[in-house]
Amino acid sequence: MNTAAINSYSADILQGLGAISGNEAALARVAKYVRRVVKEQEKDPTLMTEEEFFAMLERGEEEYRQGKTKQINTVEELNTFLNSL
Repeated sequence: MNTAAINSYSADILQGLGAISGNEAALARVAKYVRRVVKEQEKDPTLMTEEEFFAMLERGEEEYRQGKTKQINTVEELNTFLNSL
């Protein structure tokens, strides 16, 4: 997480909201867009919490210990694996 970028975006958003604070129609459009972005983010299967990420790593480590994983040693093996997905 890039805190400086997040702070910059937050400042831009708040400044923009201040500029349109008297325009009900513009605020309604912003609110509609924000709701849409939030809904899209909730549906994104690639997003995970820090806890979910580390749990995934632990599952992978356990599978490796049990011999349930396959080592890929060459680019050709990687391409074969990726093409099989």
